[in-house]
Amino acid sequence: MRIAIDANGGDLGLKPNIEGAILADKNLNHNIYLVGRDPEIREELRRLNAKPSDRFHIVHAPDIVEMHKEPVDECRTKPNSSLMVAADLVKDGKADAFISAGNTGATMVASLLRIKRIKGIIRPAIGVPFPTTKGMTLLIDAGANSDNKPWHLVQFAAMGSIYIKSVLGKKNPTVGILSIGEEETKGNNLTIETIPLLKNAGLNFYGPIEGRDLPVGLTDVVVTDGFVGNIALKLSEGMAKAIFEILKKEIKSKFIYKVGAMLMKRVFTGLKKKMNPDEFGGAPLLGVNGVVIICHGKTNPKAIFNAINVAGNLASANIVESIAKNMELLKEKISDIPSEKEKSETI
Repeated sequence: MRIAIDANGGDLGLKPNIEGAILADKNLNHNIYLVGRDPEIREELRRLNAKPSDRFHIVHAPDIVEMHKEPVDECRTKPNSSLMVAADLVKDGKADAFISAGNTGATMVASLLRIKRIKGIIRPAIGVPFPTTKGMTLLIDAGANSDNKPWHLVQFAAMGSIYIKSVLGKKNPTVGILSIGEEETKGNNLTIETIPLLKNAGLNFYGPIEGRDLPVGLTDVVVTDGFVGNIALKLSEGMAKAIFEILKKEIKSKFIYKVGAMLMKRVFTGLKKKMNPDEFGGAPLLGVNGVVIICHGKTNPKAIFNAINVAGNLASANIVESIAKNMELLKEKISDIPSEKEKSETI
């Protein structure tokens, strides 16, 4: 597979992107395209005692999309930015996927402007692999859309199911909708109106689940609107960080606790690894007509490496074609989903 990397994207700049690309070049059978300022990339490669190989390429892009500026303006006024050029490589068929640790909103805008939506998709969604006691659950949407309609959530659920099938190989993933209770009569209007559509969508619909069910992996896919999904994600990240900080303070408070911690070092290491989002690489932007992986702004080389691996796997699994085919079947089952002519979703 051919994977493009927004080399200048992210809070930490070139270093983690290039180091992650070097790891991928050594361990994965992909062609890697580093997209960014050519002189700076070459200087960083020299600093790391590395150089482009036959499967390791540089694509010059002189501009950078700023992290804290308005995404639409940045993308429209900087067509030669590393982010936009990386998206162009996918659009032109020169790359099978691209990843970026840059501005999440700008990555979505670049994808919509250049790669466009899959036919039948009304809104793309961010699917975040969420670590659970059973392994991983996909939380979708995790922030791409703050306000949604019931048919948006149905499409999110369908795309999430396809992702789980492609990544984990599960034939019939379960789908839950995040709510304030297990009863179908509870929740806000969006949740209550979405439930009957999910029942008729041909998915393995479990029903409503509560927030406490998410970390235990009650269902393979958890669907919600982007506003709630992003809050759930950020809260869980904060809670995980706080728990580890509390554990550190308690362990340091008494000598016997330190001894116990030494004996349980492997347990703590394993727990930290399971809870580390870097193990999943990044979050796929599902619904655009190409494979796009969004990474955290402060991502590290390991996360970039894992993102490249996931991008290659999704491209190999033809996830875009699977989603397109599924949307046609979904439209036949649910007449409430607007047609292409009825919807007006623009940037």
